[in-house]
Amino acid sequence: MDMDGVLVREEHLVPGADTFVAELRENGIGFMVLTNNSIYSPRDLRARLLRSGLDIPEGSIWTSALATAGFLEQQRPGGSAFVVGESGLTTALHNIGYVLTDRDPDYVVLGETRTYSFEAITRAIRLVENGARFIATNPDEKGPSREGSLPATGAVAALIERATGRAPYYIGKPNPLMMRSALRALGAHSENTLMIGDRMDTDVRSGLEAGLQTVLVLSGISGRDTAELFPYRPTRIMESVGDLVGHTLDPFEAKGTPGSGVG
Repeated sequence: MDMDGVLVREEHLVPGADTFVAELRENGIGFMVLTNNSIYSPRDLRARLLRSGLDIPEGSIWTSALATAGFLEQQRPGGSAFVVGESGLTTALHNIGYVLTDRDPDYVVLGETRTYSFEAITRAIRLVENGARFIATNPDEKGPSREGSLPATGAVAALIERATGRAPYYIGKPNPLMMRSALRALGAHSENTLMIGDRMDTDVRSGLEAGLQTVLVLSGISGRDTAELFPYRPTRIMESVGDLVGHTLDPFEAKGTPGSGVG
């Protein structure tokens, strides 16, 4: 399941999210919380969720930073990267043995940060121009804050792409790599797994492309009206994860056609 807009909104618990997670545990159903946010490590996110009233183990949190590190470890073990991002990303790369450098790196890796530096972006552009491979943790163009929208990884990646003519390879949702790496971490198979998210363009799409059933919840970004704009549909649309309480063993046993919500 996604985190922001599904379990929490900013620092506030989505009503019923704690009951839903407790019911998963009671029924022995494994779960993984996915987020495209690469700023924080799983330990940081666990602390944030605890403050909101949710006790989620570090091992049940999967970030685009972890997925990016896993991808780079497979592609070029023991490589090097110039990183524009925060500790969640740099820690993940350090943990796979990557060297972080601004001198002839194998990759430029762009992640999320609240303090994008013009100097760092300029350095990234020059390294990409000189042959470094361009990776971005996720394509989200903007993110929420109390004051309004903030530019996110996708927006800054577009700037670098326009300046270099080199498009990045995005690892996070909706790339099915993110979902498949989470499935491996969970030890699960797509046929027996459900994706719950609040965004049609990332959560539902990545779930569909990885072969999962999908639930769109209306507690975050996408509404019923915006869902109609896409050429694909979720398996179900529900108001929030609270509506899944009591249905965790077979969440789609209720009557109704796909995409219609619980009958």
